[in-house]
Amino acid sequence: MGDFLWGAATSSFQIEGAANEDGRGQSVWDTICRTKGQVANGDTGEVACDHYHRYAEDIGLMKALGLGAYRFSVSWPRVLPRGRGAINEKGLDFYDRLIDGLLEAGIEPWLCLYHWDLPQALDDLGGWLVRDSVGWFGDYATLLGRRFGDRVKHWATMNEPNVSTFFAYGFNLAAPGFPNHPNTLLCIHHVNLAHGAAVDALRSQVHGAQIGCVHNRQPVLPEHDTDGDRAAAAAFDEHWNLAFADPQNLGYYPPGIGAAIEPYMQAGDLARICRPCDWIGVNYYDTIWARDTPWTNWGFGFGDAPAELPRTEIGWTITPDAFRQELLRVSKSYRLPVYVTENGCGSDKDAPDGDGRVNDQHRIDYLRQHVAAMRRAMAEGADVRGYFAWSLLDNFEWGAGYSQRFGLVHVDYQTQKRTPKASAAWFARLIKGEEHP
Repeated sequence: MGDFLWGAATSSFQIEGAANEDGRGQSVWDTICRTKGQVANGDTGEVACDHYHRYAEDIGLMKALGLGAYRFSVSWPRVLPRGRGAINEKGLDFYDRLIDGLLEAGIEPWLCLYHWDLPQALDDLGGWLVRDSVGWFGDYATLLGRRFGDRVKHWATMNEPNVSTFFAYGFNLAAPGFPNHPNTLLCIHHVNLAHGAAVDALRSQVHGAQIGCVHNRQPVLPEHDTDGDRAAAAAFDEHWNLAFADPQNLGYYPPGIGAAIEPYMQAGDLARICRPCDWIGVNYYDTIWARDTPWTNWGFGFGDAPAELPRTEIGWTITPDAFRQELLRVSKSYRLPVYVTENGCGSDKDAPDGDGRVNDQHRIDYLRQHVAAMRRAMAEGADVRGYFAWSLLDNFEWGAGYSQRFGLVHVDYQTQKRTPKASAAWFARLIKGEEHP
C-alpha cells in the first residue's frame, strides 16, 4: 500500500507503571483505582507493564514488528505533578529517552497529549468542569511542544474525549466518575476549547507540526425499529460521535446538543474550538445499539445487540462493515486525512500454551476482517493514510483492570516477561506485504 503507515498504540497510564517514582503526581485514574468496586479485582496502574523501566525492550519489540510509527501518550502528572506550575524534569527526561530511542530504531513517534489521566490536583480544583482547565491544558501543550517539538512532528491533542467526558460525567464509566452530572455538557465544551488551545499552542512551538484529535467512532443503531429507538439512536450518535468532531472540524455543534450548550458559550468560543487540523484519528471496536429511555436524564441508553452477531471473547460485537461505513462517513464529513488510531480485539483467555506460544487466532481473524474493511473503504474513496493496532502490549484496561488483553504481545504481569503472540507475527507479515486480507 505504498507509503501507508503501519503502527501500534498504547497509553501512559495503561503501560508505564512507576506511579510513585521520580516525582510523578497522582491522576484521577490513580484515585479511582483506590475506590472500592470501580476496577475489576481491585487492579491498579501502579506497575502495569513497567514500561517506564522497560521502554528499550518495548522499542525492540516494535522494531521487530516493523512498525513505522508508535502512538503513545504523555502522563500529564508525570511532567507536571500538580497539573500546572512546577515542572518535573525527571518526567520529561523519560519521554526524551523514549522519543530518542524510537527515532534511533527508525520508528516515528506520534505523541498524544491526553489519554484520560487528568492530574488529581486539577480535578480537585474542578477539572474539566471549570473554564480554567482550558488554560491549564494550553500551558501543558506549550511545555510539551517546546520540549519535544524538535523531534516529534505528529501530535494528537486528545484521545477519545467522549469517553473522558460523556462516560465519566454522564454514565460513571470512567474517571473521575460523576454519574449523571448536571454539567456534563459544560465539561464537553471545556474539553473542546482545550483542544483548540492545544492546537494553537503546538502551532506556536512546533515547526511543521501535523496535528489532529483521536475520536472513538461507533455507528449507533436503534435496538428496535420504533420511533423511540430511532430517536434515541440519533441523539446517542450526536453525543457520542459528533459532539467533538463537529465543532472541532466544522465549527458548530450538532443541533440536538447546540441549544443545550449555548448557555455555556462565550463570544468567539466556536472559533477557539475550530482550529485548523491536519488529520483526524478514528478508534474503532464495535457498534452501539441504542434504546429509548425517557425516564433517564439523557433519554437514551444502551440496548442489546442482535443475538446472532459474532462476538469477541469479551463479548464485543464484531462488525467490520460498520467500520467501513464509519471510515467513509468521517472522510466525507471532515475532508481530512484519516488515520485508524486504534483497532483491536480483546480476550480474557490469552495465555501461553505448554510450548510458551500464544495462539490468538481469534485476534488475527478480527484484525484481518477490519483491515479488509478499511481497504474496501479506501477503494470507495475514504482518505485513510495509516492504521495503528491496539495494542502493542497487554495492559491495564481501565475498569476491566488486567482481566482483558488486547496486545499483540503477551505480558506476564508477575514477571513482566513479554511474549509476542501469533497475531504479532501476522501483523509483521502484513506490514511487509506478505499478508493480504
